Amino acid sequence: MSVDAPSITWGEDGMTHSLRWQSEAGVTSPRRIVVADDRMTADAAWRLACEGTALLWRGDFQNARQLLQAMARRIERKPPKQAAANSASASFHQYRLAQAQRARTLGMLLLPFDDGYRIPLRRAPDVNDACVEAYGPASGPFAASLRELLGVIGAHEWRKKGVPIGALGARMHPHYGVFSPVRGEYVALVAQAPLPPNCERAFDIGTGTGVLAAVLARRGVARVVATDNDARAIACAADNIRRLGLSGQVEVVAADLFPPEQAQVVVCNPPWLPGRAGTTLERAVYDPDSRMMQGFLAGLAARLAPGGEGWLILSDLAEHLGLRSRDDLLAAFAKAGLAVVGRLDAAPIHSRASDRSDPLHAARAREITSLWRLRPISTA
Repeated sequence: MSVDAPSITWGEDGMTHSLRWQSEAGVTSPRRIVVADDRMTADAAWRLACEGTALLWRGDFQNARQLLQAMARRIERKPPKQAAANSASASFHQYRLAQAQRARTLGMLLLPFDDGYRIPLRRAPDVNDACVEAYGPASGPFAASLRELLGVIGAHEWRKKGVPIGALGARMHPHYGVFSPVRGEYVALVAQAPLPPNCERAFDIGTGTGVLAAVLARRGVARVVATDNDARAIACAADNIRRLGLSGQVEVVAADLFPPEQAQVVVCNPPWLPGRAGTTLERAVYDPDSRMMQGFLAGLAARLAPGGEGWLILSDLAEHLGLRSRDDLLAAFAKAGLAVVGRLDAAPIHSRASDRSDPLHAARAREITSLWRLRPISTA
């Protein structure tokens, strides 16, 4: 184990032990650790986790999963704090704090891994393929939270079976750490928006799985350049484009926003909420100070071919949560020298929009996702 690598240390059988610490979310390695097994009760585990003590599991793997579920139920039974009256932003920030606390508490149940991603516990599954996809080739023993492992396994299953995309009549296969296109309304907007005349080239900025690039290619755009600055997204998009047989039309490249060319359509689906991302996946949802959106708008006019359009896909959830106003958005368009020439809207189709138990239900129920059609003011 590298001297600089984060690690956990604990006492067991009269000896001091240590393991490399693995956390894709960047969680700091826990300092207080006790060894636990099947004799540990959910109440005791919950109490220790809330106090910041991690449990290194030595019992049955399936019992560890049941214990984690029991700990989660104790969180759900705890009544949430009430936000300030009539303050959507206060509700949102309290919701995020509660989610972060939940993640920290449930992340205190740890598993040991031997080299080759083998879990030395009774009834432990074979997780080698899932771990290789998430972490890369095995590099020795380590410890990680059971909660993270379950996310790794879930991502592996999504990657195998794929996510059905109605606009493509096919499935996209998200890789670990790449946001899954489970919300199909924004994909349908790109499938429906009118293409400019003689549209031969398009850019998909921040492509992720490559789903929007694939939709544009299937609509007949001869050349699509899909960009992203995340290595996992680049690999994921390239894999999906190959699966769909679109490699001849779509080029996936590593770039910070724009490639050095112009196109008739430049589409961007940035993170929809201003805020700090706490995990890799949250970077697809939270954009500090709306940096990606602002960068897209600032550079758009220079990347549009004559008669071209920029398509910004954005939910208005941030407006309902008091994180950004509609006036702020329109001012950002004007500052970038862009005019709105059209807009397509779609209501949410995901289950949270109708879930009244969701702390953010009032905002989610009113949410609209829009495709804003933008052109330079001088040509609008």
